[in-house]
Amino acid sequence: MKIRLHNGLPIVSLTLTYNNQSVLLPNVLFDTGCAATVFDTDLLAPIGIHIDFIHGRAKRMYGIGGTSEICYEQIIPHLTVDHVHLGSFPIQLGSVEEPYGFDGILGIDFMMEANLKADFESMQIHYST
Repeated sequence: MKIRLHNGLPIVSLTLTYNNQSVLLPNVLFDTGCAATVFDTDLLAPIGIHIDFIHGRAKRMYGIGGTSEICYEQIIPHLTVDHVHLGSFPIQLGSVEEPYGFDGILGIDFMMEANLKADFESMQIHYST
């Protein structure tokens, strides 16, 4: 995965696959300071990922300066991010595209699950095998 800097922020492009449908998200913030992975609700709807008001739970997502947004955390079974298959992984769904300009935020939870190695010299993120 290639890292590009946009306004000083590390941005990556990734593909999410769910139920044999895929969506390319070219503008995802690679955020080692974010505990959870968050995706824009509207961008995941075409592949069948929707907010589950029954099994999900409302959470607040806090940014710099203490402002917060409501999002919904839920377990997504059989999600694949690029080539990393996640059997059962919690993600948060909310509005991140309009207020922040990102398709999503790749948090430390996914980075650890996928055992990612970020190399800022080569501007590449490597998946551990």
